[in-house]
Amino acid sequence: MRHCSVQVRGLLTRDELDRYNGLIEVGHFLETEKRYDHVAVVQKEIDILILPAIERLKEKSRQRDRDTEEYLARKAQMEAELQAALNDDDDE
Repeated sequence: MRHCSVQVRGLLTRDELDRYNGLIEVGHFLETEKRYDHVAVVQKEIDILILPAIERLKEKSRQRDRDTEEYLARKAQMEAELQAALNDDDDE
C-alpha cells in the first residue's frame, strides 16, 4: 500500500481521514493474505479519496505564491520610496 504524504494527510477532513485509515488497514490485511488483486482496488479508492486534499494543498501553495508576490511588490515599493527620500535629502 502506498501512503499519501503527511502534508496531504494533514489536509484530510476527519471523515476522509477515518476512511483513509480504514482503507489502509484493509489494504495491509489483503497484502498479508497475498490478495494483491484486491489491494489494487483498495489503492485506487485511496487515490480517489485523497484527491480533494491534494487540491486543497495546491490551493494553499497558490495562495502562498500570491502572498509572496504581494510581499515582494510592497518591499520593492518601500525600497523605492526610501531611495527617493534619501535622494531628496542629498539634494537639500
